[in-house]
Amino acid sequence: MRRGLYALSLLVLLTATVPGVAAITRNEEPATPPADKLTGQLLVATPELDDPHFRHAVVLVVHHGEDGTLGLIVNRPLGKAPAVELLKRLGVPEQGAKGDIELSYGGPVQSEIGMVVHSPDYRLPDTTTVTRQLSVTSNPQVLHDMAAGSGPEHAVAVLGYAGWGPGQLEGEMAGGAWFTIPADPDLVFTPDPDKEWQTAVSRRGEEL
Repeated sequence: MRRGLYALSLLVLLTATVPGVAAITRNEEPATPPADKLTGQLLVATPELDDPHFRHAVVLVVHHGEDGTLGLIVNRPLGKAPAVELLKRLGVPEQGAKGDIELSYGGPVQSEIGMVVHSPDYRLPDTTTVTRQLSVTSNPQVLHDMAAGSGPEHAVAVLGYAGWGPGQLEGEMAGGAWFTIPADPDLVFTPDPDKEWQTAVSRRGEEL
């Protein structure tokens, strides 16, 4: 793996503002998750979807509204970056950091931008609540805390995101490219992401 490349990508990645995410309410205390039917769901590619960017993708829908949809693919590992090197490049103190940070492909849009999907036991002032069990943070402090052992219990750090214009995702779903299932944290944070899509497909039509 080209670790240096991933570290450089995160230099810009976690200090950027992602369009769409700013529209989601952020509070210092966990907020009530959005009532939207797609926000907080897992969008699962059907076997018929052959777009190389989304083939066998499992996507957490972070925001869905009249302005469009933003999602993060959670089952495409890229490789690991040394935590200390990564934090130095981000200008974040590396004291106490050790080991590597696993990075994943979050989508084909703006690969220099990224976020960390994580469990709700961790929170910064700008953390976004997606569901009661899943949050998203773009502040690079989360990487330091992950590397120092004080971060969230479960996390997926992603590069890039998936975006759809108003009505675009609904059209793709109507055409049979996607279906949705509840966002089960056990699936999002599975230790075996290579099997995540198959598991998601097996849950089609189930209620959790």
